[in-house]
Amino acid sequence: MDAKARNCLLQHREALERDIKTSYIMDHMISNGVLTVSEEEKVKNEPTQRQRAAMLIKMILKKDNHSYISFYNALLHEGYKDLAALLHGGIPVISSSDGKDSVSGITSYVRTVLCEGGVPQRPVVFVTRKKLVNAIQQKLSKLNGEPGWVTIYGMAGCGKSVLAAEAVRDHSFLEDCFPGGVHWVSVGKQDKSGLLMKLQNLCARLDQDESFSQRLPLNIEEAKDRLRILMLRKHPRSLLILDDIWDPWVLKAFDNQCQILLTTRDKSVTDSVMGPKYVVPVESGLGKEKGLEILSLFVNMKKADLPEQAHSIIQECKGSPLVVSLIGALLRDFPNRWEYYLRQLQNKQFKRIRKSSSYDYEALDEAMSISVEMLREDIKDYYTDLSILQKDVKVPTKVLCILWDLEMEEVEDILQEFVNKSLLFCDRNGKSFLYYLHDLQVDFLTEKNRSQLQDLHKKMVTQFQRHHQLHSLSPDQEDCMYWYSFLAYHMASANMHKELCALMFSLDWIKAKTELVGPAHLIHEFVEYRHILDEKDGTDCENFQEFLSLNGHLLGRRPFPNIVQLGLCELETSEVYRQAKLQAKQEVDNGMLYLEWVNKKDMKNLSHLVVRPHTDAVYHACFSEDGQRIASCGADKTLQVFKAETGEKLLEIKAHEDEVLCCAFSADDKFIATCSVDKKVKIWNSVTGELVRIYDEHSEQVNCCHFTNNSNHLLLATGSNDYFLKLWDLNQEECRNTMFGHTNSVSHCRFSPDDQVLASCSADGTLKIELRLLETQKKNTLKVFRDRILISLLWDVKSANERKSINVKQFFLNSEEPQEDLEVIVKCCSWSADGAKIMVAAKNKVFLFDIHASGLLAEIHMGHHSTVQYCDFSPHNHLAVVALSQYCVELWSMDSGLKVADCRGHLSWVHCVMFSPDGSSFLTSSDDQTIRLWETKKVCKNSATVLKQEIDVVFQENEVTVLAVDNIRRLQLINGNTGQIDYLTEAQVSCCCLSPHLQYLAFGGEDGAIQILELLNNKIFQSRNGHKTTVRHIQFTADGKTLISSSDDSAVQIWNWQSEDPFFLQAHQETVKDFRLLKNSRLLTWSFDGTVKVWNIITRRIEKDFLCHQDTVLSCDISSDATKFSSTSADKTAKIWSFELLSPLHELRGHKGCVRCSSFSVDSTFLATGDDNGEIRIWNVSNGELLHLCAPISVEEGAATHGGWVTDLCFSPDTKMLVSAGGYLKWWNVVTGESSQTFYTNGTNLKKIHVSPDFKTYVTVDNLGILYILKILE
Repeated sequence: MDAKARNCLLQHREALERDIKTSYIMDHMISNGVLTVSEEEKVKNEPTQRQRAAMLIKMILKKDNHSYISFYNALLHEGYKDLAALLHGGIPVISSSDGKDSVSGITSYVRTVLCEGGVPQRPVVFVTRKKLVNAIQQKLSKLNGEPGWVTIYGMAGCGKSVLAAEAVRDHSFLEDCFPGGVHWVSVGKQDKSGLLMKLQNLCARLDQDESFSQRLPLNIEEAKDRLRILMLRKHPRSLLILDDIWDPWVLKAFDNQCQILLTTRDKSVTDSVMGPKYVVPVESGLGKEKGLEILSLFVNMKKADLPEQAHSIIQECKGSPLVVSLIGALLRDFPNRWEYYLRQLQNKQFKRIRKSSSYDYEALDEAMSISVEMLREDIKDYYTDLSILQKDVKVPTKVLCILWDLEMEEVEDILQEFVNKSLLFCDRNGKSFLYYLHDLQVDFLTEKNRSQLQDLHKKMVTQFQRHHQLHSLSPDQEDCMYWYSFLAYHMASANMHKELCALMFSLDWIKAKTELVGPAHLIHEFVEYRHILDEKDGTDCENFQEFLSLNGHLLGRRPFPNIVQLGLCELETSEVYRQAKLQAKQEVDNGMLYLEWVNKKDMKNLSHLVVRPHTDAVYHACFSEDGQRIASCGADKTLQVFKAETGEKLLEIKAHEDEVLCCAFSADDKFIATCSVDKKVKIWNSVTGELVRIYDEHSEQVNCCHFTNNSNHLLLATGSNDYFLKLWDLNQEECRNTMFGHTNSVSHCRFSPDDQVLASCSADGTLKIELRLLETQKKNTLKVFRDRILISLLWDVKSANERKSINVKQFFLNSEEPQEDLEVIVKCCSWSADGAKIMVAAKNKVFLFDIHASGLLAEIHMGHHSTVQYCDFSPHNHLAVVALSQYCVELWSMDSGLKVADCRGHLSWVHCVMFSPDGSSFLTSSDDQTIRLWETKKVCKNSATVLKQEIDVVFQENEVTVLAVDNIRRLQLINGNTGQIDYLTEAQVSCCCLSPHLQYLAFGGEDGAIQILELLNNKIFQSRNGHKTTVRHIQFTADGKTLISSSDDSAVQIWNWQSEDPFFLQAHQETVKDFRLLKNSRLLTWSFDGTVKVWNIITRRIEKDFLCHQDTVLSCDISSDATKFSSTSADKTAKIWSFELLSPLHELRGHKGCVRCSSFSVDSTFLATGDDNGEIRIWNVSNGELLHLCAPISVEEGAATHGGWVTDLCFSPDTKMLVSAGGYLKWWNVVTGESSQTFYTNGTNLKKIHVSPDFKTYVTVDNLGILYILKILE
């Protein structure tokens, strides 16, 4: 190494050792041949990153100038441009004095040997494939001077010949391994006379002085002998290269104790010869970068300047060297035909991609068809059958066994011939084989056999029907996945419309397929084949598609839900319901439990797609500019991209090292930006998922990102907890500008529709606006003034940024609270379509400002109990969508300031809402791991009322009566059988109850007042002395004459409402959690103070006082014989007590969360307890032993086994079953502890389950306000 280079490396050694990661750098150096694999291992064995870097630099210092240059280039390639800059001054000059050609790097010795041996020159356009060349050289070295064979094989046009020539274009390699020279023979497809001519020419070249014979050999055997003698005596230790071998019999003519390198499409050709054999497979395509490099050299352009079509050409042909070279050569003559040649590739017009060149075949179709023609006649039809395979699909052998009606071994033999001839590719999957075609081979076969395709698809379907029944497909069969994925495709392609409809409208098929692959692919098929499915019944198609779309988040989970039970929740007019009801009745006869949702006709589904792409909270989601895709990110650190219509996943990227907080599509949809808690901003290719850029100049977590709306010059804005906004130009590696002025975290930023204004929101309570007034400027400058910032942009454009600031905090001030004590976080902002107005969300309000005058146009108050999480303006009208902290989403008219609709469906906090580019739909993303898509028009038309969860239910014989309060304060009496609703009165109701014989109802208010309504004449009775705080629980005694109530205070009120004023039972030190009536005028109460008390409500005195827990008592239950009661607590324990003893009979431990509920069995032998982790435990009451742990199924990480807290439990009269409420409803077999059925409510957080005495009817309300009246199907 030059002294200058060495000194430079030593000078900057410390900086290099501190910063570089060695693994990828060593990959580059190994491919350049300056570092060995053993040296790489030595570096990897060092314990720390810094020590590994130190070892690598130590090795480089002992090497030559080429190692220094390779290290420098590796630093550049891996993004260490600052470190590479330190080494730039020490780059040594490699002169031609070492014998190497300054252009090609080839010595005169090599040139002479290759020229004499007839080795082809490098193509005019050439890129290195160093790893493959090294692999060929390693295999040749293994011959070690002894006779043997090295085979380079691969499909047509993969670059085998170029690689063979390149392997011997190496001075030291030739001197060490083949000092006798190299002899190249282009063989090709030959008959015997052609082969004899090739052998005669070779013998003449090897015996130019005619010292062995003055005449040419007269036959192949003589030529073979002559060649053996010449190679042995005149050209010992030389290499014979046979290019393009097709037939094994041809190879026998060269089987004469030589060292031979050969290229072929058929790796089995060497089966006919003896000696050591080594194989080098050549992949069918170049990498994307290599392919682009070839095109750039042909058209004399920089890679970065190539048009978008260049990337598409590489993608379309999978980097085939032949195709890239053919098209590159054509483009050199016709540089404006990028779009034309891409179209020919896409349309499979291979004959139009032809070019006279050194390649043996003028057009692409010729290169591929010659291989097919060489197949044996008896297997050509089998290869034709492969025309119906799809691109990038690997097919199990069993599928082809069914197609061809052959044994596995016979099929494998046929397929191996195709593989040997590079007409098919094979992957090993455990014990089985998977076969696939290259994309170009698929295109070639499709075009060649177009007239037969329908019949070929029909053959595939017919053979499937002969060998399989739909219900007999088992996941452990190796061909199972193929049929589930592609049977519908084959039916559609075969024009078998009747069979396709029968398949797609089969609940059995949907159940089997979704359990294996999830719902997204099925939804995609319903969209793809809609034109066929509508021929039978458009309504059926819509029913099934909607069923899948709205239950997708359930059908993708484990354990897999009962799809028949889900189907029973569909409307009775639906084909899904009809099939589910039919199956359910059959299974009920075999002891299966199913439930009918009898009042479901009142239910309207507003969301038209529900997807669950993440395994944790979804923080952000956004539409692509064309509205076809959705990108999402969240707490699982991933970026997901899926189709907006079907939810079908397109990309899944492990994007960051910490939670990903925001994502955004660029205006041209080519890129997606992500930002994260890890302080980084990343730019991704939206199609391939390739990482394009990493920006890491923020010093705290990055909360938001947004692209400009004009794709001509993309800028990205980001905001962070470091108080700064930054602007990034995607063509540059560093921040274009930093904007400062916020005094707290920047929470959100948005460019105006014309990109002239950037708005930002902050936790400092302000909205700031940067006005960008563009004018041409000759010099790039950056100046900072007190009242404006001048930013230099690309294209010599100067942007003057005049800052406006709106203090949103002022709108929350009152005279009682000083400004400095008021915290106002401005959550987000959104522009109107014309850019004249901006909507801003903070706390529980949404504001609308005039952007020019900074004046307040409108203020919308969302209510005292709601916080606005996010908002978005419709791109085409006055609508705004707002996400609130109560899990709900609302649509508002910003013109009138009135709410248009409620959108309920999410089970947890909604973090993001966003309209599609055309405003026809909007998405919402949530902590519940789902993204929902809503149709704007459908939502706007909905005016459904919702119920509060505080209801009371009375079961009388076969009648069900429900008392409830709706969201507009109306008290409703609902007939559960007929659905008839009587609206009774309006009031601020916090709880309500019915008297046992439905003569009266009572309700308590938030002001503590209690009223009784006589149903016969609507007469109202009101308590004179009510509670001081919100009434929480209320209940009539069995005779209906006394009303008992509790509130947020520590007292219980007893009101004999027909004869006397109420009185209070006061002894608890904290809020009374609830109460339960006992026999003989006794009352059981429990409280946050950890005590349970037994009262005599006649004497108004405490008869028993139990100190049950150190923490809150959350629930109690009384045994049917009234001798025992249970208590559960936030201290994670439950206890069983006797009313006669002040110490517990049993303390039940084992729960890992708060024990929220308990229930005795009817015979008092069992006690069930439920906790906040979703676990249910069944205990033996007599000895306190644990009998069963319900919900033992392992579930996905982060998901509670019961979908949340277990809030209520109830045993059946025969003690054989248990029903539980939580995130949803579950029924359990008490004998086994296993789940019998699950009913998934639309919402979650069920507070209570009301159960009829015969255990056949169940009533509850979810947190979306939806009433469920369920009856067991009989």
